[in-house]
Amino acid sequence: MTLRLGLGLPQMKHYAPGRDVTAVAREAEACGFDSLWVFERTLVPEDPVDGMYGVEGRPWPGTFRHVADPLVTLAQAAAVTERVRLGTSVLVAPLHAPFGLARALGTLSAASGGRLVAGLGTGWSRDEYAAAGADFDRRGELLDELLDVCEEVWSSGPSAYTGGRTRLAPADVGPKPPGGRMPVLLAASNSRTLDRIARRADGWLPSLTPHPVVARNRATLRELAERQGRDPDALTVVQRCSVRVSGKPMGGDRRKHQGSVEQIVEDLAEGVAAGVDEAILDLQNGTRDAGELIDAGRELYAAVRDAGM
Repeated sequence: MTLRLGLGLPQMKHYAPGRDVTAVAREAEACGFDSLWVFERTLVPEDPVDGMYGVEGRPWPGTFRHVADPLVTLAQAAAVTERVRLGTSVLVAPLHAPFGLARALGTLSAASGGRLVAGLGTGWSRDEYAAAGADFDRRGELLDELLDVCEEVWSSGPSAYTGGRTRLAPADVGPKPPGGRMPVLLAASNSRTLDRIARRADGWLPSLTPHPVVARNRATLRELAERQGRDPDALTVVQRCSVRVSGKPMGGDRRKHQGSVEQIVEDLAEGVAAGVDEAILDLQNGTRDAGELIDAGRELYAAVRDAGM
């Protein structure tokens, strides 16, 4: 199997939101990358309710400050590319009004010729939920409503829906994604959220997930999909990898996807063996500017392909 390779677009504070996004997007497509991806971080609280990723006491990194809006960033990339898919990994779905987000995603899909992949999750920050006026304790329910609204808004014919946040009387809503739908990938961490993928998504978006967990969850997804009467091979696994390239190999206690090019290629091969279909190389946290990001992306892309992946 050929591992599909995606590249994380530069959104962090030390990049120029306009110039660097378009430069990286153009170069990534020319290099051969299959996709371009963004993530969502809306704020960094001075006194957080939750530690990073919900881990008590874990500090938020400075790189989370002033992260550029994901859909604006993807729109910039869409305007200067023709082939690469454009994905979100992930949008924190309940922070958005369902109808407004469904329309924005539909418009971006139509504008890019159907290249958009909607990667959604529920997030982990109570501070972000409070700022958005959303109920953190109902986050799974809010995600389900968003998925319902997206199905209505993206499909052909009049759209109508009544839910906890949305009251949509029958109406003509557009633009719509080509073909009336777009791929939806979901983040998941437990049996309940994996079941949601098996029932109504096109795949799973693990991030910073150990490969044994990826393999175990991939096997669980196969079982759940078969119970739903779905083809388990139709579900894809797209892993976001926080990548940092060093000039020489790192020691045995290194993090996955960090170290020499050879070490990172070995890590990506482990991912393929665990069931990863596509890897997002997010280099922005380990590079100082767009030039470094592009150079590292080119080097890794060539090394992966030279390794036969």
